[in-house]
Amino acid sequence: MPTVNQENVSATRTIAAPAEGVFAVLADPTTHPTIDGTGWVQEPVDRARLAEVGQIFRMDMYHPDAQNGDYQVANEIHVIDPPRTIGWRTGYDPKGDGRLEFGGWSWRYDLVPLGPSTTAVTLTYDWSAVPQSVRDCLHFPPFGPDHLANSLRHLAELARETAA
Repeated sequence: MPTVNQENVSATRTIAAPAEGVFAVLADPTTHPTIDGTGWVQEPVDRARLAEVGQIFRMDMYHPDAQNGDYQVANEIHVIDPPRTIGWRTGYDPKGDGRLEFGGWSWRYDLVPLGPSTTAVTLTYDWSAVPQSVRDCLHFPPFGPDHLANSLRHLAELARETAA
């Protein structure tokens, strides 16, 4: 069951796969559309494995409320500690000149090995750094309460397939 407060939402799931395998799925941007499950995350523009703080990976996105539906985000890795933690903050390039701006929200996965082939994974979406001007225009979180649990279910399926 997701936990929601005024600044973040999180969910935890036990996954029948080793932490290294779960982390490998998360560090591969090509898996993110499947993990997401909303249809918003489309395809990675940058396909390199996620490996270091400061690394940028862009994703093509779709949302019916966005202008023309299609847009692109630029995610910056802000924490990575294989195979325990990976997180990124989401931004964009508003002028197309390579200067990224970040909206104040981030995604983080914390992995806790429960044994050689079982991992507890907590997914947290945090919007605590979103400025009030953005909060006045956008509702947080921008998805329903089951989104994180569904994402973890998709992650579990991919991690089990990878481990098999």
